[in-house]
Amino acid sequence: MYTDEYWMNEAIAEARKAEAIGEVPIGAIVVRDQEIIGRGHNLRETAYDPTAHAEIIAIREASRYLGSWRLLDCRLYVTLEPCPMCAGAIVQARIPHVLYGTTDPKAGCAGTLMNLLQESRFNHQTEVTTDILQAECSSLLTQFFRKLRAKPPKSEQ
Repeated sequence: MYTDEYWMNEAIAEARKAEAIGEVPIGAIVVRDQEIIGRGHNLRETAYDPTAHAEIIAIREASRYLGSWRLLDCRLYVTLEPCPMCAGAIVQARIPHVLYGTTDPKAGCAGTLMNLLQESRFNHQTEVTTDILQAECSSLLTQFFRKLRAKPPKSEQ
């Protein structure tokens, strides 16, 4: 049996793919029956697409795999707490369980700023598990932004 840490390491691998191409290192996977059916990492800068978040990409891939927009028996692992857009997509996809690595104090909508995933007025609520490999997920982001801030502005390069 695979552990939550095992699956989060897979999401971290996706985050590293984003980092390798200069994207913010956030990764996500969708798991069903102990199999990854969707993978995603941030592609906002590369795709010039504000919706190209790791979760959205993984959800789209999983939906295509299943031939359904309903991901009723799936789990989503993501390295950073979902934003409002991604939380909305999770609810719309009917994903029953989201597990994330580290909180997002600026946009987190799975409990930090608000909890859209467990909003009782929606017709679907999602179980949330936090802090899976929190130190590793947080460190990825901290190191990325530290390196970014250390780079001279483009006009000086």
